[in-house]
Amino acid sequence: MKPTQLTESAEHDVVVAGGGPVGLTLACELALAGTRVLVLERRTEVDRTIKAGAINTPTAEAFYRRGMLPALAGIQREALGRFSSFVAAAKAAGASGPAPAPRFAGHFAAIPLRADLFDASDPDFGNAGPAADVGLVPQEPLERLLAERAAGLGVEFRRGVTLTGFDADDTGVTVHTDAGPVRTGWLVGCDGGRSTVRKHAGFAFPGTDPEITGRQALVEMTGAEALGAGWQTTATGHYAHGPMPGRVLTVEFDGPPADRESPVTAREIEDSLRRVTGVDVTVTAVHTATRFTDNARQATTYRKGRVLLAGDAAHVHSPFGGQGLNLGVGDAVNLGWKLAATVHGWAPDGLLDTYTAERHPIGAWVLEWTRAQVAMMRPDPHARALRAVVRDLAGTVDGTTHLVKRISGVWQRYDLPGDHPLTGRSAPDLAFADGGRLGDRLHHGRALFVDLLGDPELRASADGYGGRVEVIAADCPDRAGLAALLVRPDGVVAWATDGEGDRKGLGGALRRWFGEPRPAPRHS
Repeated sequence: MKPTQLTESAEHDVVVAGGGPVGLTLACELALAGTRVLVLERRTEVDRTIKAGAINTPTAEAFYRRGMLPALAGIQREALGRFSSFVAAAKAAGASGPAPAPRFAGHFAAIPLRADLFDASDPDFGNAGPAADVGLVPQEPLERLLAERAAGLGVEFRRGVTLTGFDADDTGVTVHTDAGPVRTGWLVGCDGGRSTVRKHAGFAFPGTDPEITGRQALVEMTGAEALGAGWQTTATGHYAHGPMPGRVLTVEFDGPPADRESPVTAREIEDSLRRVTGVDVTVTAVHTATRFTDNARQATTYRKGRVLLAGDAAHVHSPFGGQGLNLGVGDAVNLGWKLAATVHGWAPDGLLDTYTAERHPIGAWVLEWTRAQVAMMRPDPHARALRAVVRDLAGTVDGTTHLVKRISGVWQRYDLPGDHPLTGRSAPDLAFADGGRLGDRLHHGRALFVDLLGDPELRASADGYGGRVEVIAADCPDRAGLAALLVRPDGVVAWATDGEGDRKGLGGALRRWFGEPRPAPRHS
């Protein structure tokens, strides 16, 4: 496919390098805020390689708040159908180790977590509303859904175009591609772990070197009836079989692959399966396949002038625990409204710098979380002894609940000014008396000030923020003493109060996140 020719006269507010789920999420957020976006993607079609298999709670909440939950629920139903087919086929073939229940609970270091053991009554699990019911959403259909949404929002999406470099100055960025140059105000690298944007801009990318080779594939094979279902640990490594027919994953502690770029062959997958499982399977066809390692690195900052990073371009790590896609979507949702505010000229000083300040600690935690799992997955006696201890802990309600909290992301909180326990956390999906929910009121992508007392004076506190903050009065029977809250466009609580007369900090929160109020127009 010949790249679509670009011209330097084409003007865009933001160019996003990379059209995977992270780049598309960011593009949608920017376009929703009225920003002119161009997405450049070197691939000519959606990547069919099996990657992420599920989304966590913050990701489900983010998409729910943009009206995407029904479509995600449909994708989940299809995924559950494939899971059911796999379980039925495995049972019919007499596979060992029956698959776990389809309700997603996750795994830690290839130790499956039982969904019936975690305490769902824990308060941290009770605020997501209907988003809590959606999790089994694989990456490929999610990417297709996001591409459709981006098109509907007017995002310009150029496939088959490779970014080769760029020149940044005080007024913008000239992006060089194999289809010609393009001028933009801002450039965001969402172009993966080997990001051209990150390398060309000179972002520092420290971390730890890999020690494993992982392979994941969708194959046709014979002899699979002797494989266990789900995650399995062996004397030489680990493997996973399912949750869809033909999906296999192996982990070997023999160092990183000598060549990451060469095609993954049926023989390679077959040899790895035989080494790890001890089963003489025969791989007869490979539909998709990829290699991965536990290379763990993170950019020291996510911004250098007019160039920013998000997703794997900003941080790489092993896929254990299913954090990668979710971490990148969280970056995109956090960055989108802040960059749009900067483009439109109303961002307060320092707003864009809060992107690194808020997201870098979450990324650092993910790297540590995956490193800990790799340490426990090693086949040496010390690691196996530690693994046995953690397996026992994971077999308790408290242990499973703690691990599921971390995997699900419900623990995440930004360190924002304010004393209220909700400040910095994902907004609870309040159910209003009229049948609506808070999440449904965020489809527009603007901030939301919610008055739960029906107090016109309280609502007047947000005067002057029209177009930036929507103000609503709502009756909420289960508000549990909550009087009002200010929710950022990314769904994070910027300010909240339980007291009718306690409005301390509201004005500061409005200015911190949404700039100075504009005076009401004077009518003659």
